[in-house]
Amino acid sequence: MIETLRRRRRPLARARLTRRGLGLLAAGTVLVVVGVVLGLPDVVGLGGAGVGAVALAWAWMTVRRVDRGRSALRATRRVSPSPTVRDQLTTARLTVRAARPSASAVGALSRLRISEQAAHELCDQGALRARVTSHDDHVSVQYRLRPSRRGRWPLGPLLTTQVDALGLVSATQELGGTNLVAVWPRTVELSVRGSRAFGEQERSVAGARLASSDDSVLREYVAGDDPRRVHWASAARQGHLMVRTDESAGLPPVTVLLDRGLLPAADAAGPAGPGSAGGPGGRQQADGEWAVEAAASIGVALLQAGHPVRLVPTSAVPVVEDSSFGVHRAGEGVADLLDATVDLQGHPGVAAADRAARATAEALRTAHRPGERTVAVLGPLGPLARHAVSEMATDAVHRALVVSPRSRTASHEDALATASALRATGWHVAVVEPGHPIEHAWSRLVEENR
Repeated sequence: MIETLRRRRRPLARARLTRRGLGLLAAGTVLVVVGVVLGLPDVVGLGGAGVGAVALAWAWMTVRRVDRGRSALRATRRVSPSPTVRDQLTTARLTVRAARPSASAVGALSRLRISEQAAHELCDQGALRARVTSHDDHVSVQYRLRPSRRGRWPLGPLLTTQVDALGLVSATQELGGTNLVAVWPRTVELSVRGSRAFGEQERSVAGARLASSDDSVLREYVAGDDPRRVHWASAARQGHLMVRTDESAGLPPVTVLLDRGLLPAADAAGPAGPGSAGGPGGRQQADGEWAVEAAASIGVALLQAGHPVRLVPTSAVPVVEDSSFGVHRAGEGVADLLDATVDLQGHPGVAAADRAARATAEALRTAHRPGERTVAVLGPLGPLARHAVSEMATDAVHRALVVSPRSRTASHEDALATASALRATGWHVAVVEPGHPIEHAWSRLVEENR
């Protein structure tokens, strides 16, 4: 039994001759020709028997189905963990067993060769090694996958190759179905403690919000905390900075706005994607994935800090509902947020991306909740789109990472203009290049605007 993991599907060769079958067919044909030429009926009959045996084996293996009949086989597959995370190892377990235990089914299993099919995005560049365990009534195969891209990628169906009892013809057929493996973006841990990321003190008309001993607790200082919240008496006793945090203050809801204009369009990515290429398409794919990972990391960090959070990608027909805010309960809020990123793709062009950003900003402004904050991950926007987004500013603090191209192009100038338009209406903005460490970009966004 030989097991391999194929990285792409290939056209099925339903039946083909083995070396033994080819040899028998060739020998039989030669005997028939020689017998006819020399007038030897016995030789003709012997050659015809060999050719007939090959023909019968071909016909039988062509019409026979591996998933039907008394020796039918069934294949099941599990992927754990599921969903998985980009660039993290996940384990796939495949089991092939007889539908009804019988001697013929056991014989079919013993003569079975299997090979798994998987999308490029689920596999490393090198060959994958499988661990095979054979039993009387089933075969177990376990192997590792390392997804290289966010999305949903097919795994399966299984390819089975069987040889007839005489070893003359082999037939390859599909067995079982296809599993779609959902791949989440990678996230990094960001330093967020409650509402401090939004600088409520900066907008408070009463100056520093000094909590009394009845409604505040002390915790260790974290980079980004407002210096006005430092409890100096406790800091002197403890030997390190301690800050007050309001225990009774509710945390504001947060909308994480993601500009899908940073992602390549679906037709540009293609089924296998250009991410492995070194050209412009591959760079745009990598830059877009960085933006998704930044938005996901921010959303997850704020969820874990206690904020109600929703992820809103730009869309020409945005659906903005209060019910879309998730909370962190037993990991469900995080899972829902990451699930929302799996199928994200770009807009078909720059004009469509700008229209979507404008429509989404207007919908969010209309549906704004009291105290709601916005953290946006934006690309270079056109004049109308940047105006619509900047108009989302309220008395609360809103923050934006503006992703600028690496090269000094017209898009870079649009990114600077986008940042200027947002700052003019009160947004806190950091201009970053794609690929910049996300935790550093977040620190810049929080620290540089205090």
